[in-house]
Amino acid sequence: MRRLLLTLLPMMALTGCSFLGQKMPCTLADGDSRVSAVWLPADFGGRDAATIRLCVNSTCEERSSGDPDDPFASLSVRLPDGIGASTLPVRLTVTSAKSGDTVVEDSTRARLTEQQPNGTSCPPTVWTATFRAHPDKGLTSPKGMKLQR
Repeated sequence: MRRLLLTLLPMMALTGCSFLGQKMPCTLADGDSRVSAVWLPADFGGRDAATIRLCVNSTCEERSSGDPDDPFASLSVRLPDGIGASTLPVRLTVTSAKSGDTVVEDSTRARLTEQQPNGTSCPPTVWTATFRAHPDKGLTSPKGMKLQR
């Protein structure tokens, strides 16, 4: 019996089997914890007609609204590693590139959700939240957003 067990263990290890079933290898996708905003560039006018600014806590990122022929654009604020299941203040400001006037201003709180891009038993674990930057409603859910014309 002992000889049979000593023969089976190396065979199981070589074939990738474990006592609890087959172990799947982890992929190597990387990821960062972040809060993101997505939008339709056409919603904000002509080519680069506005500046989108997204702030989480006191960290801000900004970019132009983009080419209205593009189906969507996005902006992310990276969060510290190991942030965990937090709720953070988020602020959106959209400024007209022509006049400098604020055309959209909104704030809310982001509840971060856990994401595991390589599977549940593989690192990394990242925490994310995503909003839609809407020209009339400010920060809304991206659910149902059509990403093509």
